[in-house]
Amino acid sequence: MYDGMDSPDRNDKCWCGSGKKYKKCHLAIDEKLDLLFREGKEVFPRSLLKTSADIEGIKASAEVNIGVLDHVAERIGAGVSTEQVDQWIYDYTVAHGGIPADLGYEGFPKSVCTSINDVVCHGIPSPDDILRDGDIVNVDCSTIKDGYFSDSSRMFCIGQVDPEVKRLVEVTHDAVKAGVAAVKPWIHLGDVSAAVNKVVTDAGFSVVVEFGGHGIGLEFHEDPFVSFVAKAGTGPVLAPGVCFTIEPMVNMGNAAIDMSDPNGWTVRTKDGKPSAQWEVQVVVTEDGCEVLSW
Repeated sequence: MYDGMDSPDRNDKCWCGSGKKYKKCHLAIDEKLDLLFREGKEVFPRSLLKTSADIEGIKASAEVNIGVLDHVAERIGAGVSTEQVDQWIYDYTVAHGGIPADLGYEGFPKSVCTSINDVVCHGIPSPDDILRDGDIVNVDCSTIKDGYFSDSSRMFCIGQVDPEVKRLVEVTHDAVKAGVAAVKPWIHLGDVSAAVNKVVTDAGFSVVVEFGGHGIGLEFHEDPFVSFVAKAGTGPVLAPGVCFTIEPMVNMGNAAIDMSDPNGWTVRTKDGKPSAQWEVQVVVTEDGCEVLSW
């Protein structure tokens, strides 16, 4: 087979651990992947395809991650510090049997990323960052539970937000929904990227080039990197079991970013204009996709 992984005989149990015979489980998918590979297409190795057991594990992790963001949504507002948000995230996650995936990841010091106004991503919670009326903030959290990873983020508008800034937040959300609607097996990942990008650019906003989505499930960041400036018909072919995030970072101004913050993490827009991001985690199914975390 194309990826060098051994394949069982037709009547043997499938490699995925489902307990089904190979011919009634992954055989047809594997043969299609092998054919696409021989035609010169970029395809995923089967090691990146999530099994039914993996998906159930990810869902259990995502239940905590979704609950965390619901918990934040009930409490966030003007006068709250991002340090408080971080503590909410940590306490809720641990109380529900999870581990904040951000905490300590490559040295990141907190349990969540809180990105306010012109911060594109990786804002570090601080007692000095107090949310004020008119702010927008992205709360991006990730959870490990029983070895499975989930990841999603939401935007929050604090008090009375400028209408054009609120439109930025709404368009970004619409772009994510367009990406989800585009996901189906045997299309190119670039088709999803193009669907997201069109919503953004049609609205007059711009998509950050350097950052995007990623594969996830058994590790925090897996292949593929999910660009939201890629062209339709490019990139790897999606297959059932591929799990990744859709998380465009959308700037009100141009797409240029500033990565010069001495903390080594926080990314801002170069022109100082606001940026927004929503993130969901999806898995490709045989007829579309399932949203696992939001």
